[in-house]
Amino acid sequence: MKTLEYLSDPTLRAMFLPGIVAGLITVVMCAVVSPLVVVKRLGFIGQGISHSAFGGVGLAAVLVAVGWMAAGGVAELLVIAVFSVGAALGMGWVGRRRETPEDTAIGLFLVGSMALGTVLVQAARAVAERGGRAADVRSWESILFGSVSTAGTGDVVVAGAVAGAVVLALWAGRRPLLFWATDEQTARAFGVPVGLVRGGLMVVLGLVVVTSMKVAGVVLASALLVLPGATALRLSSRLWSVVGWSLVVGAAGVLAGFVVAFEADWPVGPSIVLVQVVLFAGACGAGWVRAIGGRGASAATVRA
Repeated sequence: MKTLEYLSDPTLRAMFLPGIVAGLITVVMCAVVSPLVVVKRLGFIGQGISHSAFGGVGLAAVLVAVGWMAAGGVAELLVIAVFSVGAALGMGWVGRRRETPEDTAIGLFLVGSMALGTVLVQAARAVAERGGRAADVRSWESILFGSVSTAGTGDVVVAGAVAGAVVLALWAGRRPLLFWATDEQTARAFGVPVGLVRGGLMVVLGLVVVTSMKVAGVVLASALLVLPGATALRLSSRLWSVVGWSLVVGAAGVLAGFVVAFEADWPVGPSIVLVQVVLFAGACGAGWVRAIGGRGASAATVRA
């Protein structure tokens, strides 16, 4: 098996092991929040936030062009992250209003931020040229779209720090979050600050999406934000069981995706996504079989 060859060879293991670890850490970040995303029908939020980050890329390019910061540093990623979190909060605020559906709010910020990013990147080039400097504007792909197979030790450290912060934040706010997610109107009547809870979730989602798409790529980040939770909710309706299943399904999908990629020479990210889709389909099939079996048992009891 190619997988055993890769993992037994010291050189190849050192090349791929950080990617596997980064993928598992990304699962922790995404899987713990995935059930909330599915329950609140925010499946499009990953695409919305990740593409809204283009506006942050444009803003960072302008700041680099005027000499306020260097390209490729921590400050650049911080600007993109702050912009993305701000876009997530804006989506939550606009979508909370009855006259604007949630998906419309997400689409509004997605296209608006991408347009703003395009304009700002062009402006950054013009500013740099007027100042007699080279336009040090990197491609959007190199900033935003990472690949889990090429993740390095630095990516693992950053992802681990964000994952720890996300888990702690969700644990601290678990009770109001769950109350709001299951019955928003009743939660408001009982005094839960639903606006604050929603805003907090949007901040968490912004951090998760920006970190995940940098480490694992935008497609894989969006998939891990939705599919583990959707699969877990097909397998159980109990809170901690759903969270546990989400983590198990996400981790199994990542590990199996790496194996499929190694054996079939496929790209790692798409392989993981396809495995996650297969796991979801399997959970749906298992639920269908249980439902058929339950109806059969009920019919037999009635006849008896």
